This record gives sequence, structure tokens and C-alpha cells, in this order.
Amino acid sequence: MLNLVIHGAAGRMGRRLVALAAEDPQLRLVAAVDVPDHQRLGADAGELAGVGKLGVPLADALPVRAEPDVAIDFSLPAGTEAFLPICVASRLPLVVATTGFDDRQEQQLADASAQIALLRAPNMSLAVNLTMKLARMAAEALRAQEADVEILERHHRFKEDAPSGTALKFGEIIAAVMGQTDHRHGRHGRTGARPRGEIGYHAIRTGDHPGEHTIVFSMLGETVELTVRASSRDCYALGALAAAKFLAGKPPGQYAMADILGL
Repeated sequence: MLNLVIHGAAGRMGRRLVALAAEDPQLRLVAAVDVPDHQRLGADAGELAGVGKLGVPLADALPVRAEPDVAIDFSLPAGTEAFLPICVASRLPLVVATTGFDDRQEQQLADASAQIALLRAPNMSLAVNLTMKLARMAAEALRAQEADVEILERHHRFKEDAPSGTALKFGEIIAAVMGQTDHRHGRHGRTGARPRGEIGYHAIRTGDHPGEHTIVFSMLGETVELTVRASSRDCYALGALAAAKFLAGKPPGQYAMADILGL
């Protein structure tokens, strides 16, 4: 059984991680951590998640006697930045499910991977990561066909970054194959004819939508679309738990969801 730490445990995704980890016989929640000024510090993490008492209080730091095997960070960039040195000091493998890092924070994550096993993904969904592989295959097949590429993404009204980290990752994968250099976020006004070498991104924010991405490859006379759609946020939490099981015990380095899927 693996001893698990969840950072960002009081957030929407953190609470689902707590609930699903409590049902998993391979995992034992030993610490639930969140920001120092959180109003529910000291409350039982299981009760916060709606699954009853687990005997793990919400804390603002990693308990000394936790003896964790792996941690999952599902917080905000500033929270990840604060938690990362703790994981490095403890040599604690870390799954980073947070997105929206700036260049300085990206470098901190890269530096940390030299000392701990670090698995990062802009999206923890196994289906999304499979679709990334399919998008690469489509880009390779259509590279010589001058296909136009557009990426549409839809998320809930509370999402703070746009385009999503997943949409940007799709664009990065495709551009690495097809060579686009202009990543355009939306259009307005008299833009003129669509230039070659462009990927367009379009972000929709509505209600409580858990996440949807459509990648469009369009040529004259025909179009290929890849769509991956979440029906529940549980897919992200379950993917993160699968990543934690994979990462525990691994040597320092950078890992990805593709490693879990054997891609």
C-alpha cells in the first residue's frame, strides 16, 4: 500500500482525490495539505470530501511523521512553487497536475526533476493523453498536405487560465511536427486570409463544463476532427492517482502520462 499526500486537498479536485483515494485499496492517505490561511485547517479531509472521517486533518504543512511514498499537487502555481522545495528536501516523488506556470516556475520544476521523480501533465485524463498521441499521428500524416489547424477548448466558468494548458500542449505537439510558428489566440476585426504556419486557439468558458478539446485539421474539401470530452472531473482525479502509483519508487527524472499508457 502506498502512502499518499495530496496538496491542494481542500480544492474542488483535491476533495475528489481524497474521496477516490479513500476507495482505493492500494492507497493510504497520510496527509492532506493546503494553504496556510485556509479557513478549514484542522478539519478532517474525509469529511471535507464528503466520505466521512478518515483521521487525516487538513494541514498547512507536511506532517513530520507522515512517511509518504508519493505526493499529488492539484493546486495553483503559487501553491506548487511553495510545496516543491518540501518535496525536494524529502526526496518525495511528485505528480504535478497544476497548470499555468510562468517561465521562472517552469525552470524550478525542471531543476527539481534532477533530484526527485516528477510527473507533469497539462491534463491528467488518460483519454486526453491518448488523443495527444493521435494528434501527433494526424500531424505526421498531414504534414505535406498544408492542413490548417485550429484548437477549440471548453471549460467551466471558474477556470483562471486561457487557452487551457491542454490546448497549448496539443498545439506544441502539432507544431513540433508540422512547423507552425504563429500561435494565435482568437481572432477579431479584418484579419485577412488565414496565413500559413498558424495554429488558432479558441477558449469557451461556460457553466460547470469539466473539459472538452477539439483539434481540427482542415484541407480544401475535407476535414479531420479529434474530440476528447470529459463527462466528469473524476477522470482527472483517477488519472492523477494512476500517475501516483506509477511514480512511486521511480528514480529522479521527468515523467509523463504517456509513460503510464506505454506511448
